[in-house]
Parts: sequence; structure tokens; C-alpha cells
Amino acid sequence: MTTLIRLEIVRTLRNKKFMFFSVIYPSALFLMIAGPRSSSEKVPHTSLTLQLYYTVAMASFGALTAVLMGNSERIAKEREKGWVRQLRLTPLPGRGYVLAKIASSAVVTLPSIVVVLAVAAAAKDVRMEAWQWVALIGTVWAGSLVFAALGVALGYLVSGDAVRPVTMILYFGLSILGGLWMPTTVYPEWLRTIGDWLPTHAYAGLGQAIELGGAPRARDVALLAAYFVLFAGGAAWLYRKDTRKA
Repeated sequence: MTTLIRLEIVRTLRNKKFMFFSVIYPSALFLMIAGPRSSSEKVPHTSLTLQLYYTVAMASFGALTAVLMGNSERIAKEREKGWVRQLRLTPLPGRGYVLAKIASSAVVTLPSIVVVLAVAAAAKDVRMEAWQWVALIGTVWAGSLVFAALGVALGYLVSGDAVRPVTMILYFGLSILGGLWMPTTVYPEWLRTIGDWLPTHAYAGLGQAIELGGAPRARDVALLAAYFVLFAGGAAWLYRKDTRKA
């Protein structure tokens, strides 16, 4: 299993296009969106500045890109090419394949988070206490596992031809409705209610609570835990179903 994990990490790091969209793209978006904002401008109806808001939003968006876009498409393509079937002929347990995918995406997730935070500090003079920076990196990184599980489930659910459009719809839908591109406080009430129950909204909420100097809300943690169980359970069931078909 260790060998497969190393292989997956090397393959991920060699994919220049994927590395660009996972690491550079979120930082560029941060500069485009937060660049014109003043350091004192605040999110409507909150005490959080827009610069701090977009710091955690784009760090979360970068992590989402790495784990969701990477896992879903690679798994769907590997199923069609027969690579997954070949791995089943080896002593590798089924969980080893899933863990290898999560590990490879996690390697890219961390740089994408760190780069966004570094750009925010250097280009927009975003300042926090040392413990907040460390807690923010760890929390956003850990929370990305929820979407890594979703990516694995999508890889087993959707065919190779359909996986990209399906993933893109979910990717942008979760990002926009969950408040990664703009504060949900500006949405109509009915749309804000929907966004409040999405995993991306709870995911961004973890980092926002740390930026305000507090601990993540229990509701956000519980909601993400529930989504992780749902996505991981779905991925496991779909993997077993795919095994029976092979």
C-alpha cells in the first residue's frame, strides 16, 4: 500500500495542469476578488473583514479543488482503463486504493492552503496571531477529507465520459452556494437557508471562527462529520458494488 501511495503522490505532482489549478488558481482568485477591497471593509452583518473572509474562502476553495477534482476524474478513468481491476488481482486491500487516492490529494491540498495564506499576508497585509495561522492550516486541511471522500464516491458513481461535467457542476455549485466565492449574507433568505446546510458553508465556517479568535462552531463540526460519514459510506458501498460487477 505504501508503494501505491508513493506512486499516486508522484503522479499528482507531475500533473502540471492539475497543480496549477489546485495551487496557483485559488491564489490568483484571491488577488482578483480581495485585491480591490480595503482592509476595513466588512462582510455585511458580521464583524469579519472581507480580506479575512476571502483568505479562508480561497484556501478552502483550493483544498476543494485538489481533493474533489483530482480524485473523481482519476478514479473514473482508471476504472475504464482496467487499472482498478488489475489492482484487485494483487494483495492490496480495497481500502488501500482509497487511502492512496486520499493521500495523494492531501499532498496537493496543503500547498494550496499555505500559498493562499502566504499571498494574503504578503500582498494584502492580512495579519493574525501565530496560533491562528497554524490552526487555520490544520483545520482547513483536515476538513478537506470530507470532499476527498466525495471525490472517491463520484469516481465510482459516474462514468469516465460524464465524470468531468458532473464534478464541475457540484464543484461550482458547492463553492458558490456555500459561500466560497461571495458571502451568503448577500443572498436571498431562501438561498441562504440552502447554503447553510451545505458542507462548503460549514467548511468555511471552521476557518472563519478561528479568524475571529474563537473555536469552530459545534454545528459546523457536526455537519461536516455527518457529510463525511455519508460520503465515505457511499464510496465504500460503491467500491464493493464495482467489485461485484468486475
